[in-house]
Amino acid sequence: MGISSTQKNAMATNILDDIDLCQLGELLQQARKKSGMTQADAAKVIDAARTTIVAIEKGDRRLKPKELIQLARAYGRAISDFVRSTPVTEPFEVQFRAAYQRNEKEEAQITPTIQRFEELCRNYLELEKIMDAPLPRNYPQEYDVTNMPIEAAAESIAIAERQRLGLGDSPVPMLRNILEQSVGIRVFYLNMPAKYSELYSYDDQLGGCMAINLGHYEERRRWSMAHGYLHFLAHRRKPVVDFEGQYKRVPESERLAEAFSKYFLMPTSSLLSRFNDMHRTHGKFTPTNLFTLAHYYGVSVEALGYRLEDMKLIPSGTLDRLRDRGLKVRKVQKELGLEDIDQRADILPTHYQHLAIEALDQGLITEGRFADFLGVDRLEGRRIAESLREYSSGMLDESAHLDLRKV
Repeated sequence: MGISSTQKNAMATNILDDIDLCQLGELLQQARKKSGMTQADAAKVIDAARTTIVAIEKGDRRLKPKELIQLARAYGRAISDFVRSTPVTEPFEVQFRAAYQRNEKEEAQITPTIQRFEELCRNYLELEKIMDAPLPRNYPQEYDVTNMPIEAAAESIAIAERQRLGLGDSPVPMLRNILEQSVGIRVFYLNMPAKYSELYSYDDQLGGCMAINLGHYEERRRWSMAHGYLHFLAHRRKPVVDFEGQYKRVPESERLAEAFSKYFLMPTSSLLSRFNDMHRTHGKFTPTNLFTLAHYYGVSVEALGYRLEDMKLIPSGTLDRLRDRGLKVRKVQKELGLEDIDQRADILPTHYQHLAIEALDQGLITEGRFADFLGVDRLEGRRIAESLREYSSGMLDESAHLDLRKV
């Protein structure tokens, strides 16, 4: 049985007696802006002057229960969204804008992705609350790299994290799964303009959140995830938008993230051992060895080449000479029979998908809300629901990851 208007008013009256008016005002302002409504539009909803909305959003005027219900409905939100006791956090768009400067063209390109990223993160949190199944957080304390040389700090953190996660010095299979399931970071693959690699954000409610460019090949996506993971480990509360050409002078935090990625994905001890084995077997290290070793670690040929050049294992400029000879990476990989590295290219984390289908099957959300969580229409939502049920029941091969890239 649904809740009547009288019951809603009574519930809102009780809650509004003790609520922080400034917090409520800020939440209402955020919801209004996200819905695309002006203060004048909102004023018409509650039949008041625009100055009344200004006062409400500043926390200077107490909201009446009926007005809260009307505004929540107009903004497409639930009353509970505005009376929660959790702290208010800045919208991602505001965080990212403060983190770096971008021109109008860049703003128009990336803003829809940022908004979708935030929506998915908050949807994830809502699903956890509905199912009372919070994402387990295996977060280390933030690493202090003050006054440490960048290379030494990066390798030290990489070794410590590999040890903490039980990875040893072997290649990291399915890095996305490790970050999602072993650490508790929310990782989404989203369509972005080609020059963008990743978005990273953190707050106490949502924890660590990452969006990786779906359009990039998997080796680059893995590098972007490792890059974002360093920001989580060493600069946790600093939001990051990573894209080509944004720096005239690369800051230390970015250089640390790049260095960490190479040490985390290609640990020194393991790489030396593999390189020496190949060199002994063939009497030299060949371009074929370069491709095979890059595939082994799940990194690009370029990333491995620069790593080996830095270690003085191959001559400086080797990669440039291979490029000058017109070497086509994908073509050579195919000729060598190197299959695509293991990956999960679906947009949504596995835990998110399973929470959504469990909530639907337990009657805690409607079919329409399930489709909203997945970002599809109801017909597509039904198809995905059946696929998820089959996957959960074991009818599908568990080694075959569901790909919901239409989301």
